[in-house]
Amino acid sequence: MMAQYLAIRAANPGALLFYRMGDFYEMFFDDAVAAASALDIALTKRGTHEGQPIPMCGVPVHASEGYLLTLIRKGFRVAIAEQMEDPAEARKRGSKSVVARDVVRLVTPGTLTEESLLEARRHNYLAAFAQVRDEGALAWVDISTGAFQVMDCPLPRLAPELARLAPREVLACDRGLDEVVGDAGAALTDLHASAFDSGAGARRLCALYGVETLDGFGQFSRPELAAMGAIVDYLDMTQKGKLPLLRPPVREKAGGAMQIDAATRRNLELTQALSGGRDGSLLAAIDRTVTAPGARLLERRISAPSRDLALIQARHDAVAGLTGDPRLMADLRSALARVPDMDR
Repeated sequence: MMAQYLAIRAANPGALLFYRMGDFYEMFFDDAVAAASALDIALTKRGTHEGQPIPMCGVPVHASEGYLLTLIRKGFRVAIAEQMEDPAEARKRGSKSVVARDVVRLVTPGTLTEESLLEARRHNYLAAFAQVRDEGALAWVDISTGAFQVMDCPLPRLAPELARLAPREVLACDRGLDEVVGDAGAALTDLHASAFDSGAGARRLCALYGVETLDGFGQFSRPELAAMGAIVDYLDMTQKGKLPLLRPPVREKAGGAMQIDAATRRNLELTQALSGGRDGSLLAAIDRTVTAPGARLLERRISAPSRDLALIQARHDAVAGLTGDPRLMADLRSALARVPDMDR
């Protein structure tokens, strides 16, 4: 069993391994020491390895999501290894045969899909930044809703754009971005440069959407293709080939929204108060939405105020139309309160 564990652990470097054993996910060696400290659970021992006791800890499968959320919020990545067969099948190969196990998913801050791990009224963005020569691009996706967007983004604009989007995880192949990504409150995941190859990125996207060319979705620059391709490649790796449904990529126009630098955004307390939470922010003061998608939409609009006068006037007219008809507004709010989170 330990030989199997060590083989699976070696194939998934950089992640804690949740190793399924019956009704528990067990962790061993350094993983057990780190997880026991992070989760405040008992650290025990089981057997020996090279003459030394093996540290061990575990969490019940039925309660694993709460522990998983704690680990993700503390910056860990978790590989989940499930039993791929019934123990009775393993015993047919011999009394000492080990149940086949394999990693079925790599859980990271930007790839959460479980409803219990997501904040209903906030997006959970996974972003990727790519540079080709002197040009840069930023792509981002929320795999819980399928929203997939990309934009040109020179390096000097990266910090304010990350502050606007507040992604949970950023993919890059430049370790020099540690400070910029850290200031945005995101986890930085370093990928090999091959993941950001624009040609390979275009092929990945064509394969994902089953098309010969991406022309029907728009004209994308090489950095944009590289950033989007890196996201698709990373999702394929973390989801073990079971890609989530992603909507066709949408190219965001530069200059369509007001540019707000990170320090100004923080001091204006648009979506987050200086104390760190939502309470006390502009968003908390005005959010009266009755659906989770509505709350996420409101946060997007506050984070990126439009500079399009026609769009601003249309929004004002829509608000005026509803506030001018209180009965319609009340009926609409009552109906919306019964609507599930269709985006997710």
